[in-house]
Amino acid sequence: MSKDIKSVEHSPKIHQRNDPQHVNDRTFFIDASNQSLTAIPLEIFTFTELEEVHLENNQIEEIPQEIQRLKNIRVLYLDKNNLRSLCPALGLLSSLESLDLSYNPIFSSSLVVVSFLHALRELRLYQTDLKEIPVVICKNLHHLELLGLTGNHLKCLPKEIVNQTKLREIYLKRNQFEVFPQELCVLYTLEIIDLDENKIGAIPEEIGHLTGLQKFYMASNNLPVLPASLCQCSQLSVLDLSHNLLHSIPKSLAELRKMTEIGLSGNRLEKVPRLICRWTSLHLLYLGNTGLHRLRGSFRCLVNLRFLDLSQNHLDHCPLQICALKNLEVLGLDDNKIGQSLKELYIENNHLEYLPVSLGSMPNLEVLDCRHNLLKQLPDAICQAQALKELRLEDNLLTHLPENLDSLVNLKVLTLMDNPMEEPPKEVCAEGNEAIWKYLKENRNRNIMATKIQAWWRGTMVQRGFGKFGELLKPQKKGKTSPKDKKGKKDVKGKPGKGKKK
Repeated sequence: MSKDIKSVEHSPKIHQRNDPQHVNDRTFFIDASNQSLTAIPLEIFTFTELEEVHLENNQIEEIPQEIQRLKNIRVLYLDKNNLRSLCPALGLLSSLESLDLSYNPIFSSSLVVVSFLHALRELRLYQTDLKEIPVVICKNLHHLELLGLTGNHLKCLPKEIVNQTKLREIYLKRNQFEVFPQELCVLYTLEIIDLDENKIGAIPEEIGHLTGLQKFYMASNNLPVLPASLCQCSQLSVLDLSHNLLHSIPKSLAELRKMTEIGLSGNRLEKVPRLICRWTSLHLLYLGNTGLHRLRGSFRCLVNLRFLDLSQNHLDHCPLQICALKNLEVLGLDDNKIGQSLKELYIENNHLEYLPVSLGSMPNLEVLDCRHNLLKQLPDAICQAQALKELRLEDNLLTHLPENLDSLVNLKVLTLMDNPMEEPPKEVCAEGNEAIWKYLKENRNRNIMATKIQAWWRGTMVQRGFGKFGELLKPQKKGKTSPKDKKGKKDVKGKPGKGKKK
């Protein structure tokens, strides 16, 4: 049950949602995000029963004193606006549990107001140019469960953060930490720590005190070794150590029986750590660019793997152990050396929906067996595999063949039975390769001729100044410079920046 409200001066729509458990018409939720607002519509403050307000991604520059009327508000999202200061009235919202001020150019001195929100459980301050966390926030807020500080300029945490005895999640990605914040090791309620993209050179042994830790992100740091005590974090299921300086992993980590995801890409391992093969509950494994030449025989024990990244290594053949991974959905083998010697590839009886473009870069591939899969199309790059002699595609979902498939001059066997073929039609496919090649060639010639006719027609229309094409002649009729004279004088446009919120 929802309705739209408009202010007197044609402001953008504000979407509301009522709690279905209440039979009256009180409003508990308003969404005014993405509306290009420069100020918070005053009508919002007339809904005193509001519990959740979304104002993110606008151009709001200040919070009015009227905010104090929202005595029941529990969730307030103001991220991605132009707030520089916070009014004292914000600190009077005694029921507020979740506050998001991310991506605002807020003066750190103004954040003192937040310390009065004693019921606050979630505080997000992503990318707010913070150089330090106001100490009063750590002293006065005792119910915080989530603290988001990604994308700031923090080098350390205040020692008062040890007061956050209920903290479960802390996000410190993309800051300037060179030393692991020792204070975190006494926050025993922590379940998620994100310190990706810092400059940390070591993890203290005290990390083992966090026995409830479930997700630990340390990618893109300067770690040469890991502490053996990490094995004491018995609840750990996600561990990202990608792009560090690791050469090995402590054997003690084999005790982490709940591991479902581990990232080791971009380290100099050179071989798969033996203990990984004991983590039979793994679902995602990232081993890209780790210097691998082969996989261990025990790799076949990872029967629950759904995602495996082996890209940018030195593998010269497709490892047989992969065939034992019956639940595998995504396999990355790009940028290895497999295609240089591979002659036959059998991937029948799987659930493949597409083939990798890299098939075109296998110069010696002669046999490709893709029968009994779910393929809907073939990559155009397959036409570059000039050594291909057999292409078996029975029992898939193919409707079209690549336009230039007839360029495979060595292809002698092409099987297409039990596919819903349209181009070429089934009756043509049933006549064999020669009929298929003839159809593809004639179809290609028809397309070329249609393109030529279309280009000729457009050119004629332009010359005669007919229809919308007449606009192309106007600059010349008015004596303006021809587009050809402006060659090399185009404006240079900068690429837009990218940003991501966790």
